[in-house]
Amino acid sequence: MRSLLVDLTPVRVSPAFRGLWLGLSVANLGSQLTVVAVGLQVYALTASTLAVGVLGMCALVPLVVFGLYGGALVDHYDRRTVAVVASVVSWVAVLALVGQAAVGNEHVGVLYALVAVQSAAGAVNSPARSAIIPRLLEPRLMPAANALQTMGWNVALTLGPLAGAALVAGIGYVWAYAVDAVLFTFALTALLRLPPVPPEPSDDRRQRLGLGSVVDGLRYLGTQPNVRMTFLVDIVAMVTAMPRVLFPAVGVLYLGGGETTTGVLTAAIAAGGILAGLFSGGLARVRWQGRVIAGAITAWGLSIVAFGLVLVTAGRTTPDGVLPLALALAVVTLALAGASDAVSSVFRQTILQTATPDHMRGRLQGVFVVVVAGGPRLGELVLGALSTRVGEAGAAVIGGVACVVLLWVLVRAQRTFWHYDARHPTP
Repeated sequence: MRSLLVDLTPVRVSPAFRGLWLGLSVANLGSQLTVVAVGLQVYALTASTLAVGVLGMCALVPLVVFGLYGGALVDHYDRRTVAVVASVVSWVAVLALVGQAAVGNEHVGVLYALVAVQSAAGAVNSPARSAIIPRLLEPRLMPAANALQTMGWNVALTLGPLAGAALVAGIGYVWAYAVDAVLFTFALTALLRLPPVPPEPSDDRRQRLGLGSVVDGLRYLGTQPNVRMTFLVDIVAMVTAMPRVLFPAVGVLYLGGGETTTGVLTAAIAAGGILAGLFSGGLARVRWQGRVIAGAITAWGLSIVAFGLVLVTAGRTTPDGVLPLALALAVVTLALAGASDAVSSVFRQTILQTATPDHMRGRLQGVFVVVVAGGPRLGELVLGALSTRVGEAGAAVIGGVACVVLLWVLVRAQRTFWHYDARHPTP
């Protein structure tokens, strides 16, 4: 039983990783708190769901641009320095959120601008941090390290929104943002305590940083089938079968409970990720990591199919109250989906970090940030459009089936991914 529980070896053997993991986990809790608080403030100022939706675009566009360019920065300059500078920019943006709430800001454009700044800084910070971690640990410990990070992220994703809503309702926007500002200092302190982490020397590195450096990273990705597959399979999973866009309608038309049910369904995915992290001890011993990714994404797709079938069974009846049995079954299917996604994430990140040479690691981590953020957004658009034709239940079933079919088309087309050997990592 002990061997199944989360492997804490990375935090025991590396004080630097331990500090970074704890700092980022605490800071992520504050970041999720702010996501909810900003959304609530925008709605309070505008009474418009569309205005809240614009926040997503304000975050996505800078993330795509700076994710790619930030990865090139990480491959040219000391990674600790890049992460610290980006973190300071993020922290200043949070302090500005505190300030605008304190003076009673009534201009939604201020919030859009600050969210864009935060997103741009985060897009640089994330690949820098991810490129640092393989320099702190042995390759054999990367699955366990990524399992810990995935678990910390899912805890933040579960508790952060609840805390954000409670703080806004209880003591207001100023203190909600102030809590984030305080929690963010944990991550900043952890980065400051790290030693310098310059990129390893390479004859392939461009002397000058620019668009050419970004293009070099994309060209390199195009020639490395196993690393490329980690992106492609995630795009398939997120674009075809990300169900979050369905939850508001499901809470009204299928399961009852409205906004409360929407929150429960959203939390179920994150809770599944937490459970997978708690019982991730065996992941450190996995050798054929491509096969596990394929299995995990298959389980993700089938879980979304099962979620859709629960909705089909419940029927589109617009119930007056919650249907407890149907809701419980839906929560179980989504928790299984979240656990599957967490396992996939652990090994996709592990392959990216161990099979990629150090001088390319930052740029490919930048692409990873873009894929992880952009895939679910595109998936919400796809399933949202599909639901207008076949309903929310049909969209979930069709999306889950499409995920499994397209995944195995890719796996059969790229056999080296199925035979990827963690003992001999090849990009």
